[in-house]
Formats: sequence, structure tokens, C-alpha cells
Amino acid sequence: MRVIAGKFRSRRLEAPPGTVTRPTSDRLRETLFNVVAPGVPDSVWLDLFAGSGAVGIEAISRGARSATFVESSSAAARTIRKNLQSLEIEEGFEVIEREASIALRMLDAQAVTYDFCFLDPPYRKMGDYEQILGFLSQSRLLTPQSQVIAEHDKHFDPGDEFGSLRRTRVVRQGDAVLSFFRRE
Repeated sequence: MRVIAGKFRSRRLEAPPGTVTRPTSDRLRETLFNVVAPGVPDSVWLDLFAGSGAVGIEAISRGARSATFVESSSAAARTIRKNLQSLEIEEGFEVIEREASIALRMLDAQAVTYDFCFLDPPYRKMGDYEQILGFLSQSRLLTPQSQVIAEHDKHFDPGDEFGSLRRTRVVRQGDAVLSFFRRE
């Protein structure tokens, strides 16, 4: 697994140990960033179920101002910190080692906003999509211009609407799908 483009282009990233996490493939990450490229410079990212941190790190590499990584697994959170350290990224990030739903409530209380929110829950936890997207639709974490991107299996459709969030685009690649949402 590597950083695709930007400041840290071609640098290797470690994946968390074991089979619990399923890192977003390099190819799918490249597709994601091709779609959102114009909005990445100076943006603020929320990487939920962050795993290796590859999506948030890719955003930082491409000029994002900051990324918040949320990961409940301590082994995966250690991997994120190790990846950030190996790239010598010393600022512009926060690693929150908590369940996504708890971290979201905490961040919402701080009244921070994000330009992009990427979520990739474990495929076996399909209920997380509804819970997280529903919370985001009512939270203060998103502005009208914010994009929420959900990665999911091609055999599972999280839905088109969650409160004020509406799906605006679907990109399929192999067994994975990216669903893009915006506030109505």
C-alpha cells in the first residue's frame, strides 16, 4: 500500500496487523481523489474507521490542511501513528482512538466542521452506515458544501437519503463502491 500522489507520493504505508481491517485499495483511493481533487487543497478531512489512515494521509499528501483519524482498534490506531511518523507528518492531524459514534458526538460538541468525511465501516457492520450517516445529516460537523463519501461492498447499498444527506454520485470499482453524499 502506497501514497498515490502529492508530497508523499510513492511512500509505503503499513496496514494494521490481522484481517480485521480492510484497507481501501490504492486503485480505489486514486479514483476517490480523482473525483474530489479540486476541493482537496487546504481542506479538512474526517477519516472514520480509519484503519491504516491511508485516506487521510493521502489527503494531507495532496495539500489538505488537516485530517482527523477515528479508529476504535488500538492496533490500527498505532499503525496510523506509525504511518504519520514514518512520513514525518508532525502537525495537521489528530488520531482519536474511540468508536466512531462516540468520536462523532465528541467532535460535534466541539463545533468543528469538515470539508470531507470518509467512512469505511467493516462490511460486516452494515448498521454503522445508517447510524453514522444519520448522525452526520443532523450534526454541525458538515457545511452545505461538505461531501460525505461512504465506501461499501457492491452487494450492499446503504441508501440514497439520510436526513438532510442525499446521495449525489456512485462510483463502482471491482467489489467496492463509493457513494457520495451532500446536504440538501
